Amino acid sequence: MSLPLVAAEHTIAVVGLVHSHVWGHLNKMVQGQSARLVGVAESEPELVAEAKRRKVPDDLIFSDWKKMIDEKKPEIVWSFVENNRHREIVEYCAPRKIHVMFEKPLASTYKDALAIKDLAAKHGIYILTNYQMAWWPSNYVAKEIADSGQLGKVWRIRGVVGHGGPGGPTGLNKYFFNWLTDPVKNGAGALVDFGCYNALWSLMYLGRPETVFAQVNHLRPEEFPKVEDNATIVLHYAQGVAVLEGSWDLPRSFQDLELFGRQGSVYMTSQKVELRKGRGAVEEVPIKPLAPEAAEPIAAMVHAIESKTAPSGMTGIDLNAQVVELIEAAKESIRTGRAVKLK
Repeated sequence: MSLPLVAAEHTIAVVGLVHSHVWGHLNKMVQGQSARLVGVAESEPELVAEAKRRKVPDDLIFSDWKKMIDEKKPEIVWSFVENNRHREIVEYCAPRKIHVMFEKPLASTYKDALAIKDLAAKHGIYILTNYQMAWWPSNYVAKEIADSGQLGKVWRIRGVVGHGGPGGPTGLNKYFFNWLTDPVKNGAGALVDFGCYNALWSLMYLGRPETVFAQVNHLRPEEFPKVEDNATIVLHYAQGVAVLEGSWDLPRSFQDLELFGRQGSVYMTSQKVELRKGRGAVEEVPIKPLAPEAAEPIAAMVHAIESKTAPSGMTGIDLNAQVVELIEAAKESIRTGRAVKLK
């Protein structure tokens, strides 16, 4: 009688610690959830010290990320670097058949997004772009309602994403703040930071628009001298519109989406989905947990590898390349003061 095959162990390495989202995921990696941590690459002493405080063993810490990759040969790299370095990471990992995960957005420019997409296809690797909202059960409940036809055809969406800003250049946050408020390293300010969430939603529900119009505000130039802190994008469709607001100037955190059809509407946050049919009462829709492989990013990448199916939908490369296209069109609209027609 043959014994069952033991599942192959999956390995993951972290490149960079300057993106503060890393601290919300590092503990799981240290504990070996879904994949075993084999290396962390960072050269800033304060960030290295924080990683050690969070139980990353000394022998897993490298100052040279390329040396770490060549020595440890991870199956997956999760990169927490500046947005304008995403292409550089893929250029090194792709020929080595290493799958790559990024924090949103996919890239700082559309040119880099297309290059990453081409490299992934050429070398047969998977790219996963991580959005917090991609793991919300509420997100998929709202989509199921829209797809069911209960609202009629969804023709209008409104997304509001933001909070009071990225803090300041103090403590560990200074490493994140310094590049997030840099128009080259981030790609812009609030327009990129929160506009990408909204662009992703609009593509999910309405597809690629005909034109992109955007305007920004610079309400706190003393804090953010190089970039805008408030951005509004309007996407025009032949049969619809998306009004997308991203801001560092809100009194509290928002990640809210509203969907409108002729027969009803849906209001969604991370915690709830509210359905209103016509002028009827608001109905709170039950939310069920997601399957384990759809509930967090490392498990999702491991599932993609094991099933030989590339990440798709909200974390997939196709939609996320289009997100960067929309953000770049928004920047062009801001520069010219006119709506930009997509090619």
